[in-house]
Amino acid sequence: MLKTESRSQALFFVSVATFFSLSVWFSTNAISGALEVEKSIDESSMALLTIAVQLGFVFGTLLIAITNLSDLVNARTLFAVSAVLAAAANILVIPIESTPLLIATRFVTGACLGGVYPPAMKIISGWYTKGRGFALGTMVGALTIGSGSPHLLRSVFSENWQAVIVGSSLLAIVGALILKILVTDGPYEVNGAKFNPRYLIGALTQRAPRLALTGYLGHQWELYAMWAWIGSYLLYVVGDKSLIGESLDLASALTFLVFAVGAVASSYAGAWSEKIGRTAVTSIAMIISGGIAAFIGFLPPEMTVLIVVLAMIWGASVIADSAQFSTAMTELSDPAYRGTMLTFQTGIGFALTAVSIWLLPIVKDSSGWGWAFAMLALGPVVGTVAMLRLRSLPEALNLAAGKR
Repeated sequence: MLKTESRSQALFFVSVATFFSLSVWFSTNAISGALEVEKSIDESSMALLTIAVQLGFVFGTLLIAITNLSDLVNARTLFAVSAVLAAAANILVIPIESTPLLIATRFVTGACLGGVYPPAMKIISGWYTKGRGFALGTMVGALTIGSGSPHLLRSVFSENWQAVIVGSSLLAIVGALILKILVTDGPYEVNGAKFNPRYLIGALTQRAPRLALTGYLGHQWELYAMWAWIGSYLLYVVGDKSLIGESLDLASALTFLVFAVGAVASSYAGAWSEKIGRTAVTSIAMIISGGIAAFIGFLPPEMTVLIVVLAMIWGASVIADSAQFSTAMTELSDPAYRGTMLTFQTGIGFALTAVSIWLLPIVKDSSGWGWAFAMLALGPVVGTVAMLRLRSLPEALNLAAGKR
């Protein structure tokens, strides 16, 4: 049986598994129009479906972090079991008609994904020391495509929303099998952590991990609200058009491209972080993404080409820095509790995303897309200040082999 024998093979298989498994994340966003018709779900309830996934993810990650489960249980096993459970919860969207039950189902899906994303980062960290920023950037790129894949499925199966749900669940199961069967633990994997709930408190009293967390929070304020609503915005801009006859929905295809360019940018940003430093790459990315967020929504829809181009640049910059916050946390933390710190950082970050995802449609309805997106720019401002402050600390020399 084929097994990983090199770190490049491990990176490939983990990235593919992550890409497949994260396809259930935005499955209901991609079919929001169909759900509004088929299950009588209004826009506010659609926002709750997305928020439920975020809060479920927070619950799952914090439970795993508090119990140190990600360092007590093999990460490959945790990933595989969690991905299968997420797929099972996702498929329940088809038969369930009650909106409260749908929200509960999406919460469970998010909770299960809490055992997918952070363990994947830990697995990659076990294969890389040098080049870890590039490796995690590539893996997050796979996560980005996976998150956007329901929009591609929706674009292809424009008349069959159930196929989007079934397809994303099947992809998650395949991802679980790939990771469990084809990936082995890396040579830098650290085992033997004991349950220690006080470790988190102690770690976060240190300046460097605290600033890395603050930077990540600023990044997360913008990222998932943008991902959750960019499809609706592009539909508003380009309208209900098709690329080929009555198939291949244009807005869905463009939305997928926003995710796709982000995946490429994430990998390239990882490579650049090894050359110019983590704090530099994260600051540059947040300045670009925050700048676009501040004004793109104010542009008139008639400027369609410019808006689409800016949306692609936004899609690239908004995710380019994501993996570097996680990489920084692995370099600033005790290796024995690497999984715990990654899981905690991710959980707190996703808790914040629920707020911005909830606020954005409220601001949009009252003041328009311009102010709704401009609100997201506040996160990159805070995040950039935190990362530049981290860059000035002696502890920053632990980042990117001293390049900070």
